Amino acid sequence: MTLTLTPLPKLPLIHAGDDLPDILLKGLSAANLTLTDGDILVLTQKIVSKEEGRLVNLKEVVPSKTAVDLATRSLKDPRLVELILRESRKVLRVRPGTIIVEHRLGFICASAGIDHSNVQGTDGNPEEWVLLLPEDPDRSAAEIRAKLEEKTSTRLGVLIIDSHGRAWRLGTVGVAIGLSGLPGLVDERGWEDLFGYQLKITLVGAADELAAAASLVIGQAAEGTPVVHVRGFPYPLRESSLAEILRPEDEDLFR
Repeated sequence: MTLTLTPLPKLPLIHAGDDLPDILLKGLSAANLTLTDGDILVLTQKIVSKEEGRLVNLKEVVPSKTAVDLATRSLKDPRLVELILRESRKVLRVRPGTIIVEHRLGFICASAGIDHSNVQGTDGNPEEWVLLLPEDPDRSAAEIRAKLEEKTSTRLGVLIIDSHGRAWRLGTVGVAIGLSGLPGLVDERGWEDLFGYQLKITLVGAADELAAAASLVIGQAAEGTPVVHVRGFPYPLRESSLAEILRPEDEDLFR
């Protein structure tokens, strides 16, 4: 097996209302890549959020009393905390500098995925612009995939990723937050190992593994490569969604 990950170079900065599939096709052409059946495109959530107009200026946010109280505990801007609350189902942990929530999309993350890095607003104080996660990353991935497949007559996968911390290790890792056309999990129960032993509990987090690999290529700072083309994914493409990956709360030993 050969897995090849190629970043798309020199993509333009994305703005609300841009034709993202068209931009991706131009980026593929600039990288001398032609889509074929089985290819996958991995996109950072930032470019999807920007295209969907998910930029928010904090000066337009009025914090609630709950947000003000939580801001006091977390030492965060009350306006940012208000956005965190709006994007969350519940607050799980709070300490100075950190708010851990269950995001409205179902996963656990810090600050509801709201970010300021690589974010530029239209006017005013640049420090007051923040970016929310896409409204529905699965839907976003499916729409991008459908347009690309229509234009290229290929069978593709599209993966939208973000950088998350983990409860049991230091450091952020790329994870899937939206997917279309590729498996979230690969069930290897019943497969045999080298010695004929049948696996009994192995579920491979294939989408998250690919997200982490792509994140190495994308980077976290000023690399300017928010999209990675993937060829050689070792599992058959199929329909899936974020729900396939999320551990039910009653099975979550860290909550």
